[in-house]
Amino acid sequence: MTAVESRPAGGGTAHAGEAVGKRSQFPRSPGDRPFGARVKAFVALTKPRVIELLLMTTVPVMFLAAKGVPDLWLVLATCVGGYLSAGGAAAFNMYLDRDIDALMDRTSQRPLITGMVSPRECLVFATALAVGSTAWFWCLVNPLSAMLSLAALLFYVVVYTMILKRRTSQNIVWGGIAGCMPVFIGWSAVTNSFSWAAVILFLVIFFWTPPHYWPLSMKVKDDYERVGVPMLPAVAGNKVVARQIVAYSWVMVAVSLLLQPLGYTGWFYTAVALVCGGFWLKEAHGLQSRAKAGITGAKLKEMRLFHWSITYVSLLFVAVAVDPFLR
Repeated sequence: MTAVESRPAGGGTAHAGEAVGKRSQFPRSPGDRPFGARVKAFVALTKPRVIELLLMTTVPVMFLAAKGVPDLWLVLATCVGGYLSAGGAAAFNMYLDRDIDALMDRTSQRPLITGMVSPRECLVFATALAVGSTAWFWCLVNPLSAMLSLAALLFYVVVYTMILKRRTSQNIVWGGIAGCMPVFIGWSAVTNSFSWAAVILFLVIFFWTPPHYWPLSMKVKDDYERVGVPMLPAVAGNKVVARQIVAYSWVMVAVSLLLQPLGYTGWFYTAVALVCGGFWLKEAHGLQSRAKAGITGAKLKEMRLFHWSITYVSLLFVAVAVDPFLR
């Protein structure tokens, strides 16, 4: 099965011939797929850059749940299980989206598109990671974390990739729930339970995801328009997108400040949340001002907010981990 023979994507099928031509240029025989390149391709299926962010939200929560240093073997087991689970979800995503990935500049070098990994190999690999990660969590962490991990994987694959992504401009809003689950997994790994602290941090990531991803989508909206994926910037003007980014940003910052009055964190986390949140809101409003002025292209500087969003979530969750030692 070629990249364009999976389920159709809005306008994607109009470019089926183009995708077939693109696929035919890439190596298919074993001799054209050296071992080292194949290993790198399978690693690429797991989207390691994305998983770095997921682990950045998992480990600090474990420190907060333990009110200090958690069992380091438990941290290692949770991180390994989280990588396997998120990697499996990413591989399923690439398998299901290989038709549109072949037509998008941003994804045209993914392993299934270059032919370095076949669709069947990808599907087997993704299934093995899904089963293996669930068993890993169940045996080495606890059953609750295993179920949460499996739920996150299924939500990302079925709800986001198969249902929402190609049907609604709010796809990343609700699909982002899968990316919030590492907070619950980290907390449950330590306590085998839930708490309001975990719920608050879950909501921080929930409201962070759209204003994190939409600036990138604004940059590559031509890709989404080409394949008919209704990512918000592809179906709405920059003014509308920027207004929603600002709205989500204010809610995110407000939610991030709830941990201190509820007694879960102290002055250090609150100070970091205020400072980082302030910089975030400055960037979000700056983007909105440029969009209102009709600025487009490189001068819109939408990627400034995207890059800051990664710094923001990293600093905020480092503060989550450090705060218990300063109380």
